[in-house]
Amino acid sequence: MLRAATEHDVDTIRRLRNQQANRDVSITSHEITADEHAAWWAKTSADPSRRVLIYERDGVAGVVNFFDLEGTTGAWGFFLDADGLAERGETLPAWIEIMREATAYAFDELGLEVLTGEVLEHNTVVRQMNRRFRFAEGEPETLYAGGREITVIPISLRKQDRRTQGKV
Repeated sequence: MLRAATEHDVDTIRRLRNQQANRDVSITSHEITADEHAAWWAKTSADPSRRVLIYERDGVAGVVNFFDLEGTTGAWGFFLDADGLAERGETLPAWIEIMREATAYAFDELGLEVLTGEVLEHNTVVRQMNRRFRFAEGEPETLYAGGREITVIPISLRKQDRRTQGKV
């Protein structure tokens, strides 16, 4: 289930985002400080072109960020409670569910026609799942962030191409 994030979720969002597994596959890979996160939340929660949603699965299990919402286009990203879900053996089902629910929200609730995002080249597991959900990859771009060279691949999904039922 997805719901809007509130002030009560801010610490949980930061805790999940700072899990090593999530930092390893993010452009921003350093541990986010409380002050840095508070500034992000203050800006994000007041921005009409953004939505932050909490994914619940026996408690908070993930976070979905929609941003650059303009007309019928927008971008997204998400992260899961990697540690908690792995401990319970629920990573794959949660991953499939959050992607289904988030893409449905993007197209059905936000009214988007095109959903974009990005994935790091070395994140082959996410790239494979994106393909299963019919996201197309664009031209890779090499960036330098946090003292490391990374290759970022843009992704996009058009509403008419999305997977709405059946197996992933």
